[in-house]
Amino acid sequence: QVQLVESGGDLVQAGGSLRLSCAASGRVFNINVMGWYRLAPGKQRELVATITDGGSTNYADSVKGRFTVSRDNAKNTVNLQMNSLKPEDTAVYYCKATRRDGVIEYVYWGRGTQVTVSS
Repeated sequence: QVQLVESGGDLVQAGGSLRLSCAASGRVFNINVMGWYRLAPGKQRELVATITDGGSTNYADSVKGRFTVSRDNAKNTVNLQMNSLKPEDTAVYYCKATRRDGVIEYVYWGRGTQVTVSS
């Protein structure tokens, strides 16, 4: 099992910045992809940003140029630097980790952290 704990969510004004962090513990070997997803009221959960253990990143179009995902493989953490926040970024942000064990892929989720952006 892998446990993921997010932190950093807060209430911030539009145009502000926040930094989310996610720490993984437990069976953290072979975690190949870590990333962030978000769930806003009335919407489906959507990808925000992901990063592989090799450093390749992927971003939702809506956050490109504003958000930056980074990862510390030694510490098993993934961070999301969010700049120029908009009210539409308001959501619960979830950390996700994917671990491969042979041909089996395991997916883990954190409990989420609330980000609220006021206009």
